[in-house]
Amino acid sequence: MAFLHKHGVRGYCAFNTLIFTGELEDAEKQLRLLESAGVDAVIVQDLGLARMVKALAPRLHLHASTQMTITSPEGLRFARNLGLDLAVLSRELSLRDLEAFKKDAELPLEVFVHGALCVAYSGQCLTSESLGRRSANRGECAQACRMPYELVVDGELRDLGDKRYLLSPQDLAAVEEIPSLIAAGIHSFKIEGRLKSPEYVAAVTRVYRKAIDTALEALENDQPLPPQLMNEEDRYSLEMTFSRGLFSGWMHGVNHQQLVGARFAKKRGPLVGEVRTVDRDTIELTPFQIPLKPGDGVVFENPSDTDREQGGYLFQVEGSRIAFQRGKIDFTSISPAPAFTRPPIPPWNGSFRPRSRATYPFANVARCTSPSPVRPDNRSRWKFET
Repeated sequence: MAFLHKHGVRGYCAFNTLIFTGELEDAEKQLRLLESAGVDAVIVQDLGLARMVKALAPRLHLHASTQMTITSPEGLRFARNLGLDLAVLSRELSLRDLEAFKKDAELPLEVFVHGALCVAYSGQCLTSESLGRRSANRGECAQACRMPYELVVDGELRDLGDKRYLLSPQDLAAVEEIPSLIAAGIHSFKIEGRLKSPEYVAAVTRVYRKAIDTALEALENDQPLPPQLMNEEDRYSLEMTFSRGLFSGWMHGVNHQQLVGARFAKKRGPLVGEVRTVDRDTIELTPFQIPLKPGDGVVFENPSDTDREQGGYLFQVEGSRIAFQRGKIDFTSISPAPAFTRPPIPPWNGSFRPRSRATYPFANVARCTSPSPVRPDNRSRWKFET
C-alpha cells in the first residue's frame, strides 16, 4: 500500500467472501491488518462483516460488492445503513433500472462495464460447490458454467446442434453505454480483471478511458456524441487480449439468446474468415477480415468439442493462403466441414508485450463453408456434425 500511495494509486481489498462463525476471529485480525496497512477500502458482501468493518476498523472505507445484490433503491437505502462509502450494483440491472437510483445520489454508485459475466444472479452461484465442493462465494469458483451441457425436455434430449455451452454468457462490453451510464449518475466503472494479464489491463483501460473522456467532453460542451465510441482498432484490442464474445450484457434488458451464444466457452478473438480449401500443407481462407502475418496464431474451432481443436502459429501467409510449421497441424481434420477457427495474440504487435509462445491465448476466428461431413480418425480425435 505504501508503494501504491507513493505512485498516486489507491488500493482496495476484495474481502467479499462469506464469513463463517468459526472464522470471525481471523476476520477481525485481517481487518485490523488491512487498516494498519493503509488499504483505501474493502469490498464486502457479508452483512455481518460490513458491521465488523465499521466497529473494528473505522478508518477503512466500505464498498458493497456486487454480490451484496443491490438491485433497487430500497435495497440501497438498507445497505446504506451499514455505513457504506460506495455501492457496486448488481450486473443484471438495465440502463432503465439504473435510472431509478438517481434520487439516492448521496452515495457513489459503481457498475461493471467490462469482463466476464456470471450466469448466477449477481455472482451468487452454488453450482460450483454442489458439483466440485469449491465455493464460488469464497473465491474458489470451478466455473461449472463454462462446461458443455445437454438439454433434456420432458425426459427427451433436445437436439441443439452445435450449441453445447448453455450456461456460458459472452463477456460484458459496455463501451457504447458509457454516456448513458454517466447520465444515470454512475460514479465509477468497474472492469473485471481476475487472472488477467497486464496487456489486458492496459488495452481495456485505454479503450474505456478514451470513451469516458469523449463522452464527458461532449456532455460538458453540449455537443453531439460520435456515432460510435469504440472503433475497429478498439474492438480488436479488446478481442485480442481476452474475449468470449463481446455483448452489452443486461444493459438493454434481458435477451438470453444473444447473451449466451452457446457455441463456445473459451476466449475468442476477431473473425478471420471462412475456410475454402485445404491441401497437404496450406489452407485457403476467404478474404481476411483482419490482417494476418507470420507469427500470428490461428486455431480451427471444433464446436462439438472445443478441448480438441487444431491450431498453431503461422509460418507463411501468401494471399489468402496460410501455412503452419510442418507437422504441427493435422490437415485431415480441417477438410471443409462445419468448423470454425481462431488465432492467438501475435508474439509481436506494437501494443502487446511478447511472452513465451506457449502462453498466448488463442483468438481470431475463421469458418469453414462446405457442409461435407468429416469422420473422426485416430490421429485427430475430431468429431464434426452436419
